[in-house]
Amino acid sequence: MGITARGVGLLVAAVVLLGAGFRFAYPELTLLGAAAGAAVGYAALTAAWRPRLVVARRADPDRVSRGEPASMTLTVRNAGRLRSANLLAEDRCGSRAVPVPLLRLRPGRDTEVRYDVPTDRRGVVAVGPLRVTRRDPLGLVALARPYGETAPVWVHPRIHPLSAVPTGAGRSLDGRIDGVPHGSITFDSLREYVVGDELRRVHWRTSARVGELMVRENVDTSLPSLVVLLDNRAAAHPHRTGGVAESFESACEAAASVVAAAHRADLPVLLLLVGPEPSEDGPAGVGPLDRLAAADLSDSDDALRAVTTRLRQERLGDTLIFLTGPGGRDGLGHVGALRGAYPSVVVGVFGAAEPTPAGTAGLVVVDAADGAQFAAEWDGVRRW
Repeated sequence: MGITARGVGLLVAAVVLLGAGFRFAYPELTLLGAAAGAAVGYAALTAAWRPRLVVARRADPDRVSRGEPASMTLTVRNAGRLRSANLLAEDRCGSRAVPVPLLRLRPGRDTEVRYDVPTDRRGVVAVGPLRVTRRDPLGLVALARPYGETAPVWVHPRIHPLSAVPTGAGRSLDGRIDGVPHGSITFDSLREYVVGDELRRVHWRTSARVGELMVRENVDTSLPSLVVLLDNRAAAHPHRTGGVAESFESACEAAASVVAAAHRADLPVLLLLVGPEPSEDGPAGVGPLDRLAAADLSDSDDALRAVTTRLRQERLGDTLIFLTGPGGRDGLGHVGALRGAYPSVVVGVFGAAEPTPAGTAGLVVVDAADGAQFAAEWDGVRRW
């Protein structure tokens, strides 16, 4: 509860009048002081009334690419039975306040407000809660309360179309690595026949030995798999424009483009961040594009060594795509050391003033101004 400047003045006047009235025995001053104090007390009781409001909000849609339109529909209903709501209210949309008219909202009635959500920057836009301010008729006391929950709107990075995705890598017993465009089928195990199985998969020799039909189970052992490593270290993206690291935004767009292309081709893809991801206190995403929307820069300068060690030990795929900024070129030696574990390693460097020297750490490096240029040069540099 907050007392306005008018309320503070009236309260001070009440104290002065009461003090003067009792000190100098002027009943008129005492009466005025008591009236002023009573007015402040009445204002506090009036503002303390808590209206029964039911708040519902709906984002349409709640996930968009950067620059695409999104809107929020807010519905406020007066669930009270006797009193009309005569309130001041505003909804929070990121850092912006949106006024919500609640003047003379009758019992059982509702009002609806629809407004655009800003999507000009990648990120998670927190919308809400509704903040309702209750004032007394004299404007002496104001009390603000939150209503409803906070709803996130996920603004994903822009996705630029890629014309091709990597092939897989088939490793033979003699150590040879071959390109496998769509994976290969390898015998895995035998199981009992069930209705619907194709007869050509029956293993007749085993079936004759055990006395029942057995069929072969095959697995795809060389399905192309991608690992996208996004460098979110602050040191890798040193340049800021209006507080925003444009090289990191471009790297996020490139990562989103690769992930989307892999999903269209039904290929497994793993997205990793060099530094730690956002705090668990924030809204949790459900997919890689949500993670890219929430991704932020971190100060973990030694994180690249740790993540490359993990990639070398676990061998999480065939193709590694490392996306960084101009400050990340100092760590390309750690990435180059992964060429033995990953048949294809491609590096995207964004926002560098000068091109990366040819043959750096033996890697294929794409210098791009933004995600669109990276997508345009994708065909010319892929080695799969």
